[in-house]
Amino acid sequence: MAHHPEIHSTTVIGMLRDGKAALGADGQVTLGATVMKQSAKKLRRLYNNTILTGFAGATADAFTLLQRFEEKLEQHRGNLSRSAIELARDWRTDRYLRRLEAMLIAMNTQNAFIISGTGDVIEPDDQIVAIGSGSMYALSAARALQTNTSLSAKEIVEKSMGIAAEICIYTNSHLSLETLE
Repeated sequence: MAHHPEIHSTTVIGMLRDGKAALGADGQVTLGATVMKQSAKKLRRLYNNTILTGFAGATADAFTLLQRFEEKLEQHRGNLSRSAIELARDWRTDRYLRRLEAMLIAMNTQNAFIISGTGDVIEPDDQIVAIGSGSMYALSAARALQTNTSLSAKEIVEKSMGIAAEICIYTNSHLSLETLE
């Protein structure tokens, strides 16, 4: 059985609301107990800016996965769900990919997925996706804001990331944010 350590040192959260998508990430990179970088870019726009992706985990591994995901998107003409499922299948079965330690969020204005190395493609019912060590803090905040406010997806992602940064030592307040309409 492959060992998949818990991925620390980041928070990425995205959500869909009112036909809009927002994805945010902090900028912190840690190695053990040392902060190595404050402003890493963990978000990417793919397929002619129609798809947002964010990653948590080992950066080199995440770039390998993003490259593979981009190939899947080209192959399936931007079909997000098909590309996510195909990437997860490869990730689970390919000996090289199986060793990669990362997780991805991929979203457009209709769907939001978490793709993991165990071959899972998760599409949450509430259309909020979160990965990384501060994900549960950001997710909790986003769910509360989604249920009790009329804030936009962008505003909820901003506020949720701020809350995660206050609580999680592996998350900082250098927020990167991408949106799709």
